[in-house]
Amino acid sequence: MKILHTADWHLGKRLDRFSRLEEQILVMDEIVQIADEQKIDLVLIAGDLFDNFNPGVEAVELFYKTLKRLSLNGKRPVIAISGNHDSPNFIDAPDPLARECGIILIGHPKAVIQPFKLDFFEVSQSAEGFIELKLKNQDDPVRIIHTPYANEIRLKEYFGENKEAELNQILDDSWKKTADEFCDDKGVNLLIAHLYMNKRGAAILEEPEGEKPIKIGNADLIWSEIIPFQIQYTALGHLHGFQNIGTAEKPVIYSSSPLCYSFSEAGQTKYVTIIEAEPNKEVSYEKIALKNGKKLIRKTFNSVENSVEWLIENPNCLIELTLESDTFLKAEERKLIYQSHTGIVHLIPKLKNQDFIDDEVKEINLSQDPLPLFIDYFKSKNNGQAPNEDLINLFKEIENY
Repeated sequence: MKILHTADWHLGKRLDRFSRLEEQILVMDEIVQIADEQKIDLVLIAGDLFDNFNPGVEAVELFYKTLKRLSLNGKRPVIAISGNHDSPNFIDAPDPLARECGIILIGHPKAVIQPFKLDFFEVSQSAEGFIELKLKNQDDPVRIIHTPYANEIRLKEYFGENKEAELNQILDDSWKKTADEFCDDKGVNLLIAHLYMNKRGAAILEEPEGEKPIKIGNADLIWSEIIPFQIQYTALGHLHGFQNIGTAEKPVIYSSSPLCYSFSEAGQTKYVTIIEAEPNKEVSYEKIALKNGKKLIRKTFNSVENSVEWLIENPNCLIELTLESDTFLKAEERKLIYQSHTGIVHLIPKLKNQDFIDDEVKEINLSQDPLPLFIDYFKSKNNGQAPNEDLINLFKEIENY
């Protein structure tokens, strides 16, 4: 059985004022092509399907069209769960209609998917947080424990446990009970979840810059050791870089987002993961790099001329540009930089003189000319850097107004 794992699509996401929709259309098409070329039997999408609770019309349309193509109009099952950016009710809403196309949408933890049968596969068993699929072209069933995102308090409510109990223990007990009941060695056993999970004793994994955090201290941190031993592969969503926090024998994988969505991801290669699995055997997996999407680049220059030259030579990217200089940027310099490239997301002026310390307490003479007072104040707030000519002229204009 061949399975494709992807996550964190964030359809509709913007980078500051820049829409990413055109890039998302291209990368969704690329994922569909990979699924077809690899002759994938099952697709797993591990949450953060959209970028917010109320996605725009274009993002919703892209989502449904992509799922329909991935499902081959009902021939290939697609299972998508909600993440911390998704509205669980919004994800659940079209599920009855989606099932007719072979798409199973799961918004809430412990959801019960009613068994149904299509020409090419069926949901043969179902329980809270669990489904079993039987595919027409496969002899063995695939069992899936599913846990969409909910915050710590909501998860405890869903699982009906003492709110004072540790979240890890609650999930451990629930997953173990489900796996013991349904996941024997006569089928392929998988877990799909949108959680902040890590390996105990390993370095803390950083959440994506600019994302809604789901880890506060260690309260929401789930340890990979609680995954039931029957599970052969765990498909995770939330972190945007590819990582296996499990082992080679039992992978626990963040497959990555399909695009770089913040400058903390600059330079990352994005992937989908292809898993080959059969009952009672170790899975094998391969990560396939995605080629679409603009590069996100962080660059630092020490002159306007150098930055403009580089910008002209590298047009097809999105940039966070830091310009180190001895004086503040003039209006015409800023204009020249922006005219040189259409993808400047952030322009960050940085003064080279960072060593100014003025411990001297000066007596202020309010009867003196205001301009020297303004210059002294400006220098005190900007590490000793004097205002440039534009600022001085603007101050004089205000003073004489």
